[in-house]
Amino acid sequence: MIVKDEFLSRLRKIFDLNLYEVKVWTALLSRGVSTAGELSNISDVPRSRTYDILETLEKKGFIVMKLGKPIKFVALKPSEVIERVKKNLVVDAQEKSKRLDKLKTEDILEELSGLFNEGVKFVEPADLSGSVKGRQNVYNHLDMMIRDAQSTITIVTTANGLNRKLEALMPVLERAKKRGVTIRIATQITEENKSVAKQLSKVAEIKHAPKMRARFAIVDGNQLLFMILDDDVVHPNYDVAIWLSTDFFAAAMEQLFEAAWKSFKTI
Repeated sequence: MIVKDEFLSRLRKIFDLNLYEVKVWTALLSRGVSTAGELSNISDVPRSRTYDILETLEKKGFIVMKLGKPIKFVALKPSEVIERVKKNLVVDAQEKSKRLDKLKTEDILEELSGLFNEGVKFVEPADLSGSVKGRQNVYNHLDMMIRDAQSTITIVTTANGLNRKLEALMPVLERAKKRGVTIRIATQITEENKSVAKQLSKVAEIKHAPKMRARFAIVDGNQLLFMILDDDVVHPNYDVAIWLSTDFFAAAMEQLFEAAWKSFKTI
């Protein structure tokens, strides 16, 4: 059986399988029913590993074991595999979420927080910086900054970025507003995002900045997160942001923004 490496690579990413797993699975798909020995020969996977791999694939919902001897394995329809994998992912995510929620009430969180608080005492302000890679990680970091906001949140984003802010940040922005935090957002208002801007205007002051094409956020005048790539051309997985925790630079950026903010048009 010849399967292109590119196809195997795509399957590995989609289904979160290793190389041996995806080789054995596709080999079984091509046969329908087969023994471990046959699959080892077809897939070019060592026989000593094949049984373990088949057992793993069975647990993940990709195949079933046929009763009788010799032991054989049966391939499931790919559409059925997708449904099973989806259900398993949801169950696994729910279990992990419950475990993490439980940690909030246990002593281990206090111990971890104690370690962090002790360690941060020895950190120079200039060291509280770093790069954040991947758009989802960028939004996770921005969410964290907003959750800790005490006085002000300033966001500059693109027209497309405004749509993402509604989906990713609306709940945490609502909570920040209830705490009395002043929220300002500057962006390009278009026909496509006008309704989104209207929804966000419930928690923030929105202004139209047609000539300012930038992506950054300043929180409390001491934290700055700025995205360095154009979101129209970069793939979300390769988006990059720089995070700085420094009063001096963040406050300077906010002062520059303050001057520009007055010239923007209120929606």
